[in-house]
Amino acid sequence: MSTFLNLLVYGLADGAILALAALGFVLIYKATSVINFAQGEFLLVGAYMFYTAFVVMGLPLIAAVAVGVVVATILGVVVERFILRPMIGEDPISIIMVTIGLSMLLNALVQMFYGTSVKSQPAILPRGSVDFLGATVPLNRLLVILIAAVVLTAFTIFFRRSRHGIAMRAVADDQQAAMTMGISVRRIFALAWVLAAVSALIAGVLLADISAVDQNLAAFGLLVFPVVILGGLDSVPGTIVGGLTIGLLKQFVSGYLDPGLATVIPYVVLVLILLVKPYGIFGETRIERV
Repeated sequence: MSTFLNLLVYGLADGAILALAALGFVLIYKATSVINFAQGEFLLVGAYMFYTAFVVMGLPLIAAVAVGVVVATILGVVVERFILRPMIGEDPISIIMVTIGLSMLLNALVQMFYGTSVKSQPAILPRGSVDFLGATVPLNRLLVILIAAVVLTAFTIFFRRSRHGIAMRAVADDQQAAMTMGISVRRIFALAWVLAAVSALIAGVLLADISAVDQNLAAFGLLVFPVVILGGLDSVPGTIVGGLTIGLLKQFVSGYLDPGLATVIPYVVLVLILLVKPYGIFGETRIERV
């Protein structure tokens, strides 16, 4: 029981971070129909920007978070305005290649300024443990689950209740109809990239705190693809279900079977979902005439 509860907590924490990262991916796809292969690098940049503000500049925690949010906002706006907007109307494969190039560029910039060694950062979340049903589970993992749940709830309320959230949903459903209602599609595109960068920042900071500030953060971001394929490319609730499912599956396979198998099992799930239900569990089925 102790092993099961520990794996459960670790899996839920990983899944919550994956859901945050996948949320940005889905937002961009819903609003712009762009598949962003640089989402993992957004996590990487977010974590290193927070490290710079918190450790290098010595700012208080709240101020460091604020700096990270500002940098994430600027990154989202710059990417949408100067990289993706000129690609409107181009072949989808060209846009995909641009996002792949963007991921390589961001990774190279991080290595150029920070190197490849692991950076030392003071713990943000408490490192203690709590007793739960006879098992000792790490407190920081429980707090990660709680923080991710609060952030995901806040995003959900934003989409459902706020004026900008409703505008984003309108653009996702029908861009032409949204334009006739006076909604600026370009601003919504920029907003989608900004929110994607901010969600990646939060995911990157949480992941760095429970693991380390290094290049492996971008590799963790690759798990976004099994998450969004499982939940659905255009489904926000699907990111939560997909993230938790992949996080739990990875931990249970690692704990009960083989750690090596755990690294590939998410991609096995990805292939199986593509074969059985290519639009994902919650994804919208699209049928087009050719």
